Parts: sequence; C-alpha cells; structure tokens
Amino acid sequence: MAIGVVAVFAGYVVAGLIGGAIPSNAGWRAPADGIRIAVSSNGVHTGLIVPVVAAGVDWRGLLRPEHLRDPRYAGYPAVEIGWGERGFYLETPTWADVRPGTVVAAAIGSDRTVMHVDHLPFPAPDANNRVVTLRPEEYRRLATFIRASFGQSGWHRPGYFTADAFYDGRGHYSAIRTCNTWTGDALRYAGVRVGAWTPFAASVMQWFKI
Repeated sequence: MAIGVVAVFAGYVVAGLIGGAIPSNAGWRAPADGIRIAVSSNGVHTGLIVPVVAAGVDWRGLLRPEHLRDPRYAGYPAVEIGWGERGFYLETPTWADVRPGTVVAAAIGSDRTVMHVDHLPFPAPDANNRVVTLRPEEYRRLATFIRASFGQSGWHRPGYFTADAFYDGRGHYSAIRTCNTWTGDALRYAGVRVGAWTPFAASVMQWFKI
C-alpha cells in the first residue's frame, strides 16, 4: 500500500515537471512597452499582481476598501490575485502552515474555492516577483479570465493581515487543477508563453526571469 502511494505521488511530480516544461503560446514574446504585471510566489501559492486601473480595466468596483481590515490600503496601485481551495488557502499562508490532512482534502477535489486579493505597491523584480509586460489586449484577456474566477455569492472576509481579503471563487480545485494551475491557465488564456500544465509554483515561475 505504502509503495503504491509513493509511486502515485512520484508519478504526479514527474508529470507536473514534464507538463510545466512543455510550452504553450511558444511564439509569444513580451512587448517593449505595455501593461506591467507580476507573477508572484510564496513557495506554495502563485498569483498575479496587476494594476488597479489600466487598459480600461478597473478593479475598484469589485475589490472594495471596506473589505479590508484597514481600508486605507486600498489606495495602493496594485493588487495580487490568486485562486485556490478554501480550506487550503485559508490555512496555509506559508509552507510552515501546510498540514497533510489539508493537502489531501484539497487534492481529492473541492468546489469550495476562493479568491485571495492583497493590495500592495507594485513590486520590484526579484525571485518571488517576476515582472512581465503585456500588450493591452493581452492584459484585458487576462483580466477577463481573473474576473470570471470570482463567484457570484458576494461572500468575502478579511484576509491574513490588514491589506488582504478573501472572496467567493468559482471552479473545481483538485490535484489536477491547483492554485498554480489557475495562474498558468490565466497566463495561457492571455496568450503568454507558459507551461502546458503548471501544478506547482516552480512550474509557473520557471518561465519568467527576474
């Protein structure tokens, strides 16, 4: 039994590494000028940092100041947005918070998904924030994908700290479609070059240089 579990896990890891290495939108190249976004990672979750207002997209009507513990942080010029399973996302802000039961429950599959939104200054490029320039039409496609991931119930709650919040999400989470898969799917929908299947944070981040 134990050998079988190890074999399944190893096969999943290998498949994730292979899927993350196969390019989608292979011919895409970043323009010299355009809308700057960032692909971010904390080692567990990946997300997308986008301007609050750009290319005709305005997030202020959806992501309200009163949703934060401190509404003043809504004045920041950017938001980081990620998607994930509710229990896993609410309980694992860092690797230190990961528990086997939470991981297994999420991997089996769940329709209880959330969006995590953090208001922040636009970051300088570093190992955890890879800055990418998009054409306006690419950014609008990205925004369309992100907006469609928000649920319709109106549920929201303050997040981990003073400048973030959680919102009702849409979609089915599983070991096949993780928070990192969502990030890859969003970039792929926009037309950006990224891996064909990106279940791990590293599967996403490897495509973007510091």
